[in-house]
Amino acid sequence: MKTFPMFLQMAGRRVVIVGGGEQAAQKARLILKTEAKLVILAPALDAELADLAAQGRITHQTGPIAPASFQDSALAFIASGCPGADMALHALAQEAGATVNVVDQPHLCDAITPSIVDRDPVVVAIGTEGTAPVLARQIKTKLEEVLEPSLGDLAALAGRLRTAAAARLAPRARRDLWRWVFNDTPRQLFTSGAERDAAKLIKTAIETGEFGATQGGSVSLVGAGPGAKDLITLRGVQRLQEADVIYYDRLLDPEILELARRDAERIYVGKAPGCHSWPQEKITQTLVAAAKRGQRVVRLKCGDPGVFGRSTEETDALKASSIPFEIVPGVTAACAAAAAVGDSLTERGEVDTLVLTTGHRQEGYVVPDPIRDLKPGTCVALYMAVGAAEGISAQLQNTCPGVPLQVQIVAKAQRKEQVTATCAIGDLVQTLSHHQINGAAMLFIRWPMSLQAHDTASQKQHLQVIA
Repeated sequence: MKTFPMFLQMAGRRVVIVGGGEQAAQKARLILKTEAKLVILAPALDAELADLAAQGRITHQTGPIAPASFQDSALAFIASGCPGADMALHALAQEAGATVNVVDQPHLCDAITPSIVDRDPVVVAIGTEGTAPVLARQIKTKLEEVLEPSLGDLAALAGRLRTAAAARLAPRARRDLWRWVFNDTPRQLFTSGAERDAAKLIKTAIETGEFGATQGGSVSLVGAGPGAKDLITLRGVQRLQEADVIYYDRLLDPEILELARRDAERIYVGKAPGCHSWPQEKITQTLVAAAKRGQRVVRLKCGDPGVFGRSTEETDALKASSIPFEIVPGVTAACAAAAAVGDSLTERGEVDTLVLTTGHRQEGYVVPDPIRDLKPGTCVALYMAVGAAEGISAQLQNTCPGVPLQVQIVAKAQRKEQVTATCAIGDLVQTLSHHQINGAAMLFIRWPMSLQAHDTASQKQHLQVIA
């Protein structure tokens, strides 16, 4: 970042705007939303600013402008409308040590005015460091649609009740309370216009300590997707932001953890084939123990927890201990890898069967049964199968002689380091070696229906040779 976003305390502080026209009026409207003391330096004011001066909401000063005009100001806006004058006024303001914004001249700005979504006291500021103001306004428009008009009033009510909640509820219970307030019935009531009912409900919850939030510990098995930060689901992000503790694997993009609550504990339990930092049994026991302590736990897994993620071992243990849990699905590697190269996993009239399988089982690397029984119209997506590549290649060359099967390889899908390759089945091992692919990769083997006739003829010829 070239600029650092920050909210300034403005109550009682002096803000200076130079200019009396529309540009100055735009900045005045913005500053008048705060409790700052606004001073306008201009020989004359347009009708809007003149009316504000008559109401006593701004102070209008005429006469020469010098460095002293900017003394003790929190911010100074230069909006004279003349580029040359703006540059000279900028120099005077800087000489006085003011933080300056020159309208429409980002190179002269110490501070850049963001696009603002105002739900006071909830304020969202969007900035592009002056590079794309149109984009900032588009984002603002989207957020205006998402954030209901009454959200600020609900936040203000929560602020007034924070002291009472702190006096009666423990820290964990307070987090659960506010999560319930902003996710559940109180927010729904506020949005529908029933503010009094919502306020009464929140106050009763503070008094009794009883509300819709989960009081005990819980576990969320969250799929992080293929690793790219922007491919985790919205629900997955929400669970990260609610978590007390996060147990995470070998994430393809460590930036995913930036989406978590800042004070959540993060524990690496990374597992790799043949090299387990934590045994699965220890991970499972730790999840149960953390939930029994009343913590909200996230088990963050690559891809989808239910696809070769060993989630059943964890959910069985949670069920046995009567611990509430949920599975938050993620984008599995097969879908991510196919999308990364612009391919579909199925194709009407050509590939109508999709098989997800793995080349790495409990006993080690193996040739999976779907490869042994490969049929026309099938796409086999192989997880963790690089170590079994030689056996897979030999098996298919033996059982499908003459069929020009291709293997599509996608390593580190959806990452900057993504590697893709396509080769004949007989060249699989050599291709993997050439591209130095020895870890996380998807292998796709497709046998389209259009190859069926060719396959049948080849099989007959092969049987005749054998006979």
